[in-house]
Amino acid sequence: MEKFTSIETGRLGVINARDGNPIEVGRVLGKMVDCDLFQDARKFLTNNGERGLQIAIVPPGTYRINTALFAVSVVPTTEVPNNKVGIVTTKDGKPLPKDDIAGKVIESHNSFQDAQKFIDNNGFKGRQEQIIMAGRYFINPYFADVELVDLTDVAIAHAGVVISFVGEDGKDVTGDSFKHGNLVPKGTKGVWAEPLDPGRYPINTYTHKVVSVPTQNVVLNWATGKTESHNLDKNLSTITVRSSDGYTFNLDVSQIIHIPRNDAPKVIARFGSVENLVTQVLEPIIGNYFRNAAQDSDVIDFLKNRQTRQEDAKKRIDEALKEYNVGAVDTLIGDITPPAELMKTLTDRKLAEQRNITYKTEQTAQITRKELEQATAMAATQAQVVAAERTVAIQKFEAEAAIEKARGQAGAKTTNAEADAKVLQLVGNAEGVKILAIGEAEAKVIQQKITSMESGNYAMIRVAEELGKSGVKWVPEVMVGGNSGGQGGGTMLDVLLGTMIKDMVTKSGATAAPKPAQEAHLDKAGKAATAAPKVEAAGKPADEK
Repeated sequence: MEKFTSIETGRLGVINARDGNPIEVGRVLGKMVDCDLFQDARKFLTNNGERGLQIAIVPPGTYRINTALFAVSVVPTTEVPNNKVGIVTTKDGKPLPKDDIAGKVIESHNSFQDAQKFIDNNGFKGRQEQIIMAGRYFINPYFADVELVDLTDVAIAHAGVVISFVGEDGKDVTGDSFKHGNLVPKGTKGVWAEPLDPGRYPINTYTHKVVSVPTQNVVLNWATGKTESHNLDKNLSTITVRSSDGYTFNLDVSQIIHIPRNDAPKVIARFGSVENLVTQVLEPIIGNYFRNAAQDSDVIDFLKNRQTRQEDAKKRIDEALKEYNVGAVDTLIGDITPPAELMKTLTDRKLAEQRNITYKTEQTAQITRKELEQATAMAATQAQVVAAERTVAIQKFEAEAAIEKARGQAGAKTTNAEADAKVLQLVGNAEGVKILAIGEAEAKVIQQKITSMESGNYAMIRVAEELGKSGVKWVPEVMVGGNSGGQGGGTMLDVLLGTMIKDMVTKSGATAAPKPAQEAHLDKAGKAATAAPKVEAAGKPADEK
């Protein structure tokens, strides 16, 4: 008495027949026969069932199986998680062709769950190109092994270039312009021309290889001990160069590159990987450029012209990388480590320059301090200065006012004098004109009078008129005698002179006894001269004056 064969959910039964025909040569498992899932033992035997491990499996359930003929092994089902993919390796089937690494895809075997159909459709033994996705599968573990591998991730800012090792030989789609490898259509053997965009893909990692190519800017450091997270520069180190003056020095360089998405398959077809691109192209190009550049100048010149060297490096490296479908974004020179003895010379020079600057700065500070002190002193005396300036300004204004006043007075006096002079001139001119007119009129009258009588008579009349106006007596009190040309009688002039002498004696008030009379002689101007003749009054004694 045996219990029913019970297979739980999530498990399956594998059968080993103890009787039947021998298995065909080249086969591993007995073929599948119609025997009601091994519950009808006679039918199994009459339908040429084969002895040994069977290709058919028994799903979960309860079965009446003759355990004397069939040994039942209960095994777990095949589980493929969501983040995994199943790669199948079959243990039965046709031998693989010599040049194939995996069996071709066979249809209608329900993901290797119907092993007999796989055999009937000429499935190949070994690793299969076809994979199984996430899920539960009733796969006979004696027919196939399932290896779980991770889904293939293509990160953001990357392109997945697929290299297929199986399939028909593809036809190159690049044409004659690209001579460094073939790019083929998807599904054929070779490098696929169309890369995968960022995402997760179920890839058979034994039959296909996905190379992740960064499409963002990538920084590569030629600096010992400095590596980016992508590790593409882990084997790069500081560049050692030699200058034209014989010095050896080190410099760090950072190169930024960019691989366009559509050019990523070309880079892989040419180099196989980005690492190979770095070691085969970038490392020699950049290293040789800076070695050549250093040999064209001395160390000091290289240090001074760092910016120029950097710009020239960017230009030259960009031109070189275009041939490899790579863009050079920028080239940056990092630390430069010149020889120690040369650095000491430069340091000493720089220190001397800095000390000179310090001295000049201190000198400037002292000058500024002096100016501040002067400004402070000036500010302290500013009130006095302002008062003095205002006093000077006021005095200046007063002096200018006085000058202007004097100028005004002088101008006024000058104007008044000019006016007075002009008045005097006008009055004099008028008086002169008047006197001239009167004189001319009197001259005309006198001329007419002279014309009407003799000049001597006219003169006598005028003298008589004048004498009459002056009150002179016609009968002389003093007789003046003189030389009248030998004539005994005196002239009218003699009479006049005598009268004038009398008046002079009277005004002097003389009381002394008169001196003997002397004769007075007059010159032509009427002045008395010495040794004047005696004067005798007519009809009086000679001693009476």
